[in-house]
Parts: sequence; structure tokens; C-alpha cells
Amino acid sequence: MRRVRVSQLSAQVCRARPGAAFASRQPFHTSLRTQSTIAPSADLTSLSESVAEDHEHREHILQPLPSPAPERALQSAKLAALHARLSLSKQIPLQTLARALVSPTADANANFNNTNLAFLGSTIINYHVFEYLLCKWPRLPTSMLYEVLRAFAGPESLYHVARGWGIDAAAAPGEEVDPGLLQWKAIVDQSIASKWGHVRAEEERDDNYRRGLSSRIVLDDAFGDLVRKPEQVEISATQLEHQAFSSAAQAVVGAIYTHCGREAAKAFVKSHILTRQIDPSAMFHFKQPTRELSMLCAREGFTAPIARLESETGRLSRTPVFIVGIYSGNEKLGEGAGPSLNVARNKASMNALKAWYLYSPGNKVRVPSDMLEAGAKPWKAPHIDIGEIV
Repeated sequence: MRRVRVSQLSAQVCRARPGAAFASRQPFHTSLRTQSTIAPSADLTSLSESVAEDHEHREHILQPLPSPAPERALQSAKLAALHARLSLSKQIPLQTLARALVSPTADANANFNNTNLAFLGSTIINYHVFEYLLCKWPRLPTSMLYEVLRAFAGPESLYHVARGWGIDAAAAPGEEVDPGLLQWKAIVDQSIASKWGHVRAEEERDDNYRRGLSSRIVLDDAFGDLVRKPEQVEISATQLEHQAFSSAAQAVVGAIYTHCGREAAKAFVKSHILTRQIDPSAMFHFKQPTRELSMLCAREGFTAPIARLESETGRLSRTPVFIVGIYSGNEKLGEGAGPSLNVARNKASMNALKAWYLYSPGNKVRVPSDMLEAGAKPWKAPHIDIGEIV
């Protein structure tokens, strides 16, 4: 009988199976090999390569996932409660909602974080908010449009929206964390610390330049802010927290658009974002209101504005009050009160300018996206202003 060499038999038994491949995101638990056996005929190079591969495979198995596995979303009570609280459709799976709560700061893998959904959701939110602002306040200056858009859909505003939905953040992201909690880290990673937008060529060359409002419409980000290179961005922990919560709110809108369509996403934006009470009149800041009002009257063909003292009290006291009105011919444009004639005139000019800029046809205005609905009435173009004065 022919004898089998012990060295060959041990090498066949200890050799790894070809099908024992490790999945990239699935938790894998198995008993690791405690020692390595190799045939005596192998040289030292193959021995070192085998040991290195075994060590790398062992570290890959023991490394925890940066965020919860997608299949764990089906067992999360917090996630199911959030799904029901937002009255989301059954077409939106819990796995997608769980992905919306994973910030890029917690998991850099774009296949498992909310980067794609947040970009889609931010585009939808900014579009519907911007068309609503243009149709409701057609005379708002471009800089004011950006500020009102930020008040509706900026990171700070969406942070409060997400908080109002009952989204809570995890103390630290990880595989064992409940998928119903927001996963984010207060660590600035230069690879993800960037905005969505166009980086100017002058910024690439580090040149000083002057940005105009016209170029801000085409370049920069959605709010007209400058987009810098990632290595030049300085973000605080508070800003990272606001971005994480706002990305979750944007990702929820992106998930609704993906699974339920355009009309459902528009209705959700209208219910949760456009219903917020924001007063644009408190955002105005005029440097030379009397000069701007004179230019407005000259452009529109009105009579040059004149300030007239309406009434006064306590001129010689410590607290005098003057009420000044601004008139264009026989028509009163605005009125203001102040402790001096100059202050009262400036306030009257500001109120006249606000009355012009905040003209609105009403709350129930039609927007261009209404024409995409089935059976929509014929389109009637809204009032379009020629632009700001200065």
C-alpha cells in the first residue's frame, strides 16, 4: 500500500476554501485560524504573502461597520415611528429612510450615506421655494431672494425642521447604533467639507476679485455664497450639526421623490417648509434709503419724493418724537417716526421702499410647476419686475 506524505495532507486540510469570500457590508462571524501550516516545498516569498493576506483578512473581518447595516432598519422602532409621524407612503421602505439618517461624516461610502438623496432633495426644495418667492414677491432684490431662500431652506432652518420631526442624533455613529438615530460626527473631514456648487476659476488661482449679483446666479452655491476649495473650508461643530440635520431633511424629500414621484415631493415641501412663517420685511438693510427712493421714482417716472413733517411732540424735551411722511406729488409713499427729523425721514424712506419691494399679488399665487398637474388651467404669467434699483 502506498503511503501518503503527512506534509501534503496537512497542506490540503489547512488551505482556505475558494468560496469563503467576505461581503463588504455584511457582518461576518467565524472562527479564525489560530495557526498557519504550509508545505515544506514553498519558498519564503509565498510564505510571507500568505501570512500577510491572512492578517489583512482577519483585520477586515474584525473591523466594525461605520453605520448600521441596512437590514437592521426593519427592527427599529424609532425608524417606524418616524415613518408614521411624517405620514410617509408605504412605497418608501424603512431601509431608504434609515439611509437618509446617515451623514457623510459618519460613513464616507456614498452607497450607504445620504449624499445622493440629500443632493436630490435640496434641488427639489430650492426649486419649489424659489419659484414660490418669485411669484409671491416679484419685486424682491436678488440679494433679498437669497436671504429669504436661506430662511426657508437654509441649513439652520432645515435643522429646526428636522428637530421638529423628532429626529435625534446618536452620541457616536457605529454598527450597533439604532438606525432610527441620526449618524454624524463632529469631525471635519476635508474630503467632504465642501458645498454643492461651482468653484470659480479665480478661487482656484487664489486671486482677489469682485463678485456681482449676476455672477452669483450662475456660479457659487444655491444661496449665492462663495464655494471654496475643501482645504480652505473652516467648519465648526455647530455648523456640522446643522448640516447633518439639514441633510437628513433633504434626504427625506429626495426619498419621497424617488419612490413616490414629483407631486408627492412637492406636497411634502409645501406642507413642511413653505408653511413656515417668515417676515421678509425684517431682513432689509438700506444704506442710503433717500437716494435709493429718489432713483426709484426717477426710473418709474414718478414725481421726485418730498419729505413733509406730519406731526411732532416734545421738540425741546429729552424724548422728542417726529413723524415724517414721504410724498410723490399728492400720493403718500411712506411714513416714519423718530427722535429727530433726519431719522424720521430715513425711516419713512425705508417704509416706502419696503412697500414697493414687498408688493405681492396674494398668498394663492400660481407657480410654473402647477402646469405639470393633470387638467391644469391655462397659464397666466405673473407680474415680473425689471429688477432692483441699486
